[in-house]
Amino acid sequence: MALPMLMIVLGLIVLVWSADLFVEGAASIARFLGMSPLLIGMVVIGFGTSAPELTVSALSAWQGNPGIALGNAYGSNITNIALILGTVALISPIVVHSQVIKKELPVLFMVTLFVIAQIYDGELSRMDAILQLGVFAVVMGWMIRAGMNQKTDALEIEMEDELEEHAMSFSQAVIWLIAGLVLLVVSSRVLVWGAVSIAQDLGVSDLIIGLTIVAVGTSLPELASSIVAARKGEDDLALGNIIGSNLFNTLAVVGLAGVIHPMSIPVEIIQRDWPLMAVLTISLFVLGYNRNGEKGRINRLEGGALLAVYIGYTLYLINTVMSA
Repeated sequence: MALPMLMIVLGLIVLVWSADLFVEGAASIARFLGMSPLLIGMVVIGFGTSAPELTVSALSAWQGNPGIALGNAYGSNITNIALILGTVALISPIVVHSQVIKKELPVLFMVTLFVIAQIYDGELSRMDAILQLGVFAVVMGWMIRAGMNQKTDALEIEMEDELEEHAMSFSQAVIWLIAGLVLLVVSSRVLVWGAVSIAQDLGVSDLIIGLTIVAVGTSLPELASSIVAARKGEDDLALGNIIGSNLFNTLAVVGLAGVIHPMSIPVEIIQRDWPLMAVLTISLFVLGYNRNGEKGRINRLEGGALLAVYIGYTLYLINTVMSA
């Protein structure tokens, strides 16, 4: 088991590093092609930070390991809210603007309901997956249009600064893009191999491995970017990053995996993982709701509660493995 563990660690390190290479190269190329900083932030960076989940789940589906693909996507959603937002709120309380409560969170919740309606029969067909990708395209189009109609946008200002700070030539950007993409695929193969091997050695389902080790590992870019945003006082970027990532995971990651390989849905996802994902999404409404005329805020106590939920969920999964 030592070699598979080593491959998982190395795979995760290279996966996160290659995603960063890919994002910086793609963002610079987009800038050379005349794309606005706002669109680069919403589209290129949005796709880039979720590139680990996308490549790992797509490769897992292609190799016939749907448990890792599904566990990675839904586990990353749980990790994003409970572990990452909980950790960020402990570092610095997160202000939740009314726009998030009225627009982005309702979209995420509706998407969460849409997904359970598709998988409740225990199957994700290719047509289901195509519908998920179609809904994702519509949601992305709506978010981009809404962002472009805003007079001032924190993400646009942030991206302008980032692009100037990491300026590079067009040829260098192409090299970084290609190198990042190649390393993403290679590191994903190594990670999936290690995860499948450990699941086989422990005699547990690859779903459990996907929900824990793989989900946390592929969520590292979101963790890093959210902590940086919170330390800079950019609460809206930290929360927006998580909401965008969960939308991407729920629709694009699972959708692409389902197009590659239609799959059966383990009953545990319907009875255990999806309900927790839905409850955590609803909790963002409750925690971020405007109280007494003040802006909604996820304080340190509430951040600790989210973190406790993640720890409890992880311990429950570990106990499931030990008792198997």
